[in-house]
Amino acid sequence: MQQTIPNRIVIYAKDIMNITGRKERAARKLLARIRKKYNKKKGDFLTITEFCEYTGIDKELVKSFLI
Repeated sequence: MQQTIPNRIVIYAKDIMNITGRKERAARKLLARIRKKYNKKKGDFLTITEFCEYTGIDKELVKSFLI
């Protein structure tokens, strides 16, 4: 039986590192700025949609990096 990997809706610093080429610290700072814009607390998750709206990167392009 073949298992399928579900699509993710959450983005992490490691994903941002892969997408933007930034180092870990810069990726974490970007996550913090996005959380601040959306009035989220320190440990709250960020969605791919919020990341894309903030950065202006196309959602389908971002999803291709998350496979």
